[in-house]
Amino acid sequence: MPEVSFSGLVVVSAVAFAAPLVLGLFPRVRLPAVVFEIVLGILIGPSGLGWVRLDLPIQVLSVVGLGFLLFLAGLEVDLDQMRGKVLRLPLIGFVLSLVLGLGVGLALRAAGQVHSPLLIGITLLATSLGLVVPVLKDAGETSSEFGQLVIAGGTLADFGAVILLTLFFSGEAAEIGTKLLLLAIFVLMIAAVGVSAARAGRSMRIAAVLLRLQDTTAQIRVRGAMLLLIAFVALAGRFGLETILGAFLAGVLLRMVDRDALMTHPNFRVKLEGIGYGFLVPIFFVSSGLAFDLDALFATSTILLTPVFLLALLAVRGLPALV
Repeated sequence: MPEVSFSGLVVVSAVAFAAPLVLGLFPRVRLPAVVFEIVLGILIGPSGLGWVRLDLPIQVLSVVGLGFLLFLAGLEVDLDQMRGKVLRLPLIGFVLSLVLGLGVGLALRAAGQVHSPLLIGITLLATSLGLVVPVLKDAGETSSEFGQLVIAGGTLADFGAVILLTLFFSGEAAEIGTKLLLLAIFVLMIAAVGVSAARAGRSMRIAAVLLRLQDTTAQIRVRGAMLLLIAFVALAGRFGLETILGAFLAGVLLRMVDRDALMTHPNFRVKLEGIGYGFLVPIFFVSSGLAFDLDALFATSTILLTPVFLLALLAVRGLPALV
């Protein structure tokens, strides 16, 4: 077993604690905490002061934090609201953004700047749902119509891009038809798990045991949620899909089967958010800053192309919102 040091993790945890505290002390600074955490990660990382590097404990917790962040994002998706305008507008925006992104990719290839217009189009289409959800959460907008509209748009853009990248640019040698079949089987297996969990939840005996153990040291509902998350992430990996897709769908499924209409476990969501936003998720954002390469950003070729890609991103993601 390699020697493991937790000194870097101490610094990362300190930064994760200090970032929202500093912003809380200066409320006039209108900066999302997650952005500040990334910036501080850059500052203390190899591209900045060099205090911390991405060692094994930070890498492991960062990966778990990303999965947990997408799991919590899935918990915010209310499928009952995903109809009418909340579903129609994001779908239209997704298609228009994809068309515009492909147009930008073709233009850049004609200018001799890129080799794959499709890759550029998909890249410009993507949205960081992991950044969007915490900001909406802090603003108290996740359950509003506006918040659900933004989450729906971010979900389609983020995971639509992930699926397209998996189909066309995955390192796996399988054909696109095979990948689509694996994706369909994966979705069917998730649906089967959902049906089984819903039926088990209606059992009076199981419900009574869950109620008795939920607030003891067993924390049975939290353990069940962790099992669901890890199982779906592992299943996605076995099918050659992105693991974040499994994490997100685990959250969506949990919200579907655990509506808690009788309010028998109102603290369940709070416990999950405590684990995520209180521990794992901030480590992911700070470590994202640690991994940021400032030298690559300020390379001559990158500096020249950065404004072009920023304008392209604004056009691809902004113009559909005006339609």
